[in-house]
Amino acid sequence: MAAPKLTAQQWLICAIASLGFAFDIYEVLMAPLVVGPAIAELTGARPGTPDFNFWVGMFFWIPAIVGGAFGLLGGYLTDRFGRRSVLTWSILLYAFSAMAAGFSTSIEMLLVLRSTTYIGVFVEFVAAVAWIAELFEDPKQREAALGYTQAFSSIGGLLVTAAYSISVAYSASFPEIQGTHSPWRYTLISGVIPALPLIIIRPFLPESPAWRAKKAAGTLKRPSIAQLFTPELRRTTIVTTIMFAFAYGAAFGAIQQMPRIVVGLEEVRALPVGAQQQTASLVQAFQEVGGLVGRFILAFLAIRIVSRRKLLHLFQVPGLVIVPLVFAYAGTNSLDLTKAGMFFAGLFTVAQFSFWGNYLPRVFPTHLRGTGEGFAANIGGRMIGTGFAFVTTQLANITPGTTPPARLAYAAAIVGFGVYLGGYIVSWWLPEPKAGALPE
Repeated sequence: MAAPKLTAQQWLICAIASLGFAFDIYEVLMAPLVVGPAIAELTGARPGTPDFNFWVGMFFWIPAIVGGAFGLLGGYLTDRFGRRSVLTWSILLYAFSAMAAGFSTSIEMLLVLRSTTYIGVFVEFVAAVAWIAELFEDPKQREAALGYTQAFSSIGGLLVTAAYSISVAYSASFPEIQGTHSPWRYTLISGVIPALPLIIIRPFLPESPAWRAKKAAGTLKRPSIAQLFTPELRRTTIVTTIMFAFAYGAAFGAIQQMPRIVVGLEEVRALPVGAQQQTASLVQAFQEVGGLVGRFILAFLAIRIVSRRKLLHLFQVPGLVIVPLVFAYAGTNSLDLTKAGMFFAGLFTVAQFSFWGNYLPRVFPTHLRGTGEGFAANIGGRMIGTGFAFVTTQLANITPGTTPPARLAYAAAIVGFGVYLGGYIVSWWLPEPKAGALPE
């Protein structure tokens, strides 16, 4: 039997979720582009010094720790008060926080505003995934909707790369902020964009039908974190949390370090500073195109491969070999090899994020869907996984290498290999979800 056609409301919800996913990554991937110039301007520390590396680690990790803690709370609120309201308020929070961050006068102010931005981003992911999953009764339609809406995350990565390039090229013609024309400030301010259509569209958005029906019938159980560790769910909770941590470790501990690595290549060092920033942005664009391709491949295969473990291994196994080579060899020898390598590093790593967006709704019941997703994504991915950025930056202080970017590249290669290997090993304990309808 053919799947029913999408209704106008379903299209609208998918569109809003796609916008949210796109700007989730837009906000997160600002970090590797703006971190260097922002820290240099606000602290005066020189790139490659221990002080500079310390603040880079803090810049990646502190907002993720704060965002992860509140993201877990957001998962609980999603189960308690509904998917729609939590999603819309989370988008508004991260959009206006990102804009305010562009006016930062100190590194502490920037860290606070990046933290509130991450709170909104991390809550939005949980609410959007639960909302989309409960919107479709047909399993294949549900898998496709989750896969293809999450693909917009990588489009967000391309958009922020373009926004940064425009800021670098035209910053002199923009109004001064804090007495400067710093491109990183204009890039941060552009994060307000998703709030504008949402303010108009929000009144037309319906609540999740599954959550609303249980709420109306009085059968919606009260969520709690303790329920995630009952015998029925304990293994699922622990394994998905650990694997989410390793997936985010690859992104933050390796991939997001590349903009600071590529400027150390001999052919890039000879360029003016503005051209170096443009080159770093271009390399990130290759990564984001790879991520977009990976998400579409995942969405295509998710409805054709029954075993979730086999589906995940299609991305984990090649990534285990390619990611370390991209950083240890390409990132220290050739710009062209780095561009090609980052395409595949993005493909194999970013596709795993879409995998979790498809997998998690299938293993937690309705009253725990947001809480379970929030625990795995925020405790595992955002609070533990992003900490690998700090590990990489500190490891770079002791890793052999002729230049700071080279030492960072070798450190990223070590961390990238470690988290990919860890994720592959733990995947053998990943439970296979039941086919068909979502668990009640």
